[in-house]
Amino acid sequence: MTERHLLVGLGNPGPQYLRQRHNVGFLALDTIRANQAGFGAWKSQSQALVSEGRIGDLRLLLVKPQSYMNRSGQPLASLLRFYKLDLQAVSVIHDDLDLAPGKLRVKRGGGHGGHNGLRSIDAHLGPGYRRLRIGIGHPGDKHRVSGYVLHDFSREDQRWLEPLLLAISAELPRLLSGDEGGFASRVMQSQVSRSQASQQQPNLGQADGAAGEREVKARPGLRIHRQLPSAQPERSQADSQADKNPFARVLKGWRR
Repeated sequence: MTERHLLVGLGNPGPQYLRQRHNVGFLALDTIRANQAGFGAWKSQSQALVSEGRIGDLRLLLVKPQSYMNRSGQPLASLLRFYKLDLQAVSVIHDDLDLAPGKLRVKRGGGHGGHNGLRSIDAHLGPGYRRLRIGIGHPGDKHRVSGYVLHDFSREDQRWLEPLLLAISAELPRLLSGDEGGFASRVMQSQVSRSQASQQQPNLGQADGAAGEREVKARPGLRIHRQLPSAQPERSQADSQADKNPFARVLKGWRR
């Protein structure tokens, strides 16, 4: 029987939370689904949005709890019961105030560190799951933490955010094979390379024509609708990039 794994991204549901630091887990899953071929549409299951695909021989479920951050454990517990899985089959992606922005750490078990999503999962299931901790930095004052994590990523954050999430997506097979150290090392190396490359582009996330063409070919069914100027209003360069780069659909909201 094919092995199954749950990759859980933590965040809050709703468009008003989309670009917030606390929602980096959701952003990571969106990036993985856009760049790893074969993942299905998001479907509602057990108070979560679930997209299923394959990474090698592993059936991977991308899971976005829709119960709000402080109740993240409830839908996850329900999914584990439904699929008859234990915590060894769970990885959770979340924001971490104690890590510098753009840093990644991988570990299994440990405390929740005051993170309400992890606190809820620990309460429902215990702490024995794998965590992918994405650093967002600390505002410097504990009284500013709530406003900081529930604030949109800044323009400065864009320089590391997209390269990091794309690197996580690209190296995901290594993580799921059990090579956690190799995964973390390759992600950070790849992030540096992607960051350097992106700084040579006019806008973050801009892909050259060849790269955009490769992505379209890698995703059967994705269609680029070319507009006739006489029939449609002129579109911005960011909108054109968003058609080719799924992550740009999120990033273009920051380009104000």
